[in-house]
Amino acid sequence: MQYRWLAPLAVSLSFLVTGAQAQLRGRAGGNVGNVHIHIVLSNDRNAGPYLLVHLMEGSGDAVVATTYTNDIGQADFMGVAVGYYHVQVSGDGIETTSSDTFEVDNRKVTQAQYVVVRKLEDSGPRPVSAHSGMVSATDLNVPAKARKELDKANESMATQNWKKAKEHLDKAIALAPQYATAYNNLGVLYAKTNDLPHEEEALKKAISLDEHFAPALVNYGKLSLRQKNFPQAETLLQRAVAVEPDNPESLMLLADAQYMDRHFDAAITSALQAHSAAHEHPSFVHYIAARAYQQENRQQDALAQFQEFLKEEPKGPRADHVRADIARIQSATQQAAQ
Repeated sequence: MQYRWLAPLAVSLSFLVTGAQAQLRGRAGGNVGNVHIHIVLSNDRNAGPYLLVHLMEGSGDAVVATTYTNDIGQADFMGVAVGYYHVQVSGDGIETTSSDTFEVDNRKVTQAQYVVVRKLEDSGPRPVSAHSGMVSATDLNVPAKARKELDKANESMATQNWKKAKEHLDKAIALAPQYATAYNNLGVLYAKTNDLPHEEEALKKAISLDEHFAPALVNYGKLSLRQKNFPQAETLLQRAVAVEPDNPESLMLLADAQYMDRHFDAAITSALQAHSAAHEHPSFVHYIAARAYQQENRQQDALAQFQEFLKEEPKGPRADHVRADIARIQSATQQAAQ
């Protein structure tokens, strides 16, 4: 099982929102409207910050303006010329998604458009926003200046400006030496730049400051999987799941670590829990469960999980691979019955 842990960010903050809005107003004259974009995951949760949103003309590929989502997955385009548009959303951890075409009508002051995006199950370690609901208890007394430095660092990481991001994180840590989120995000920065020793050092520091900080536990678990240290990955991810028992991504990663550590019953339990925890869960949990069942020679249970995988992911190379697995099980069953 392989993951693209270091998938590059597909965003750029070089377009300033204010500049884009001024450009729109200049193009539009008096015939304008405002567009409010609300981006949600397929489980109806907000998609979070730092996602790139292109406003595009008609159904074509001409970009009119660009902005970024805030902490609750929202973005606004002000002073948009009347006409037809669509938006394209991209960013770390989601599939690039385009909306349907919509009309901007100056008879409406503000128009709301909802865009549903799909979360990628194999996205790499992710930074945490200074305003996230999942913050460390140690962050509660962090001064506002340190939080601003963290946000600036995240914006720089979104443009892959690693040097500037590191400068902002260093400032945040200097202002708040116990800032667990800053150390977690520093670990993410080192992951993006393939500096594994410093990544591990930063994540260890984050966890030492708060042993219940789930984002750092998950990111350290991902690193341990990459290092093939499966016992350590299992321990870290168990701790993350204890904090967030219904997080499907953490449960999938835990099931993977348990499978690789040959704890097949535990892997099955975690994978099935991920399936029941949320409507939007990685289809890969069924593949892990199927493989674990096969290790226990429970072929019919494996067959059921492979078939469940195909219900959720019917197309693509992984689906083709699973169909071959199903064919082998069915052939072996027929031969045994003869």
